[in-house]
Amino acid sequence: MTSSKQFTNALREWSEVFMSRTMREWFRFVKSSGLSLPQFSALMRLYYHGGCGMSEMSAHLDVTAAATSQMVDRLVHAGLIERVEDPSDRRAKQLTISEKGRALVEKGIEARNRWWEYLPAALNAEQRAAVVEALNSLAEAARALEASDTKTPT
Repeated sequence: MTSSKQFTNALREWSEVFMSRTMREWFRFVKSSGLSLPQFSALMRLYYHGGCGMSEMSAHLDVTAAATSQMVDRLVHAGLIERVEDPSDRRAKQLTISEKGRALVEKGIEARNRWWEYLPAALNAEQRAAVVEALNSLAEAARALEASDTKTPT
């Protein structure tokens, strides 16, 4: 029988391997794109959460409005984002990701996750089935915790 501590340690070890490998692939892709991490973070913000104003982007990046403005200028010039007047306030600017920016982010997500394609070959059929069952159980338990808004284990 597996103890709670053994379970937690195994999950923590997998998480560390997973995050290390995923982040390494992500950083490689971002570096090869010629963009900085903050620039790519801005693209990711727009990709996952939709358009926003300059002040919201500044808050997301935790940088000054001037720094955000310079970065946005570069991304607009590169055709990765679009900056338009906010229809509710013509003095404000609304930022959205362009099709070119969306394609770049999707290419980055693909590069980040590519190593997953090789993982099944490292396991036999029985191991793969056990992992699928375990991950499904884990996802179900996590959704139940999320639904009940429970923050501590029982």
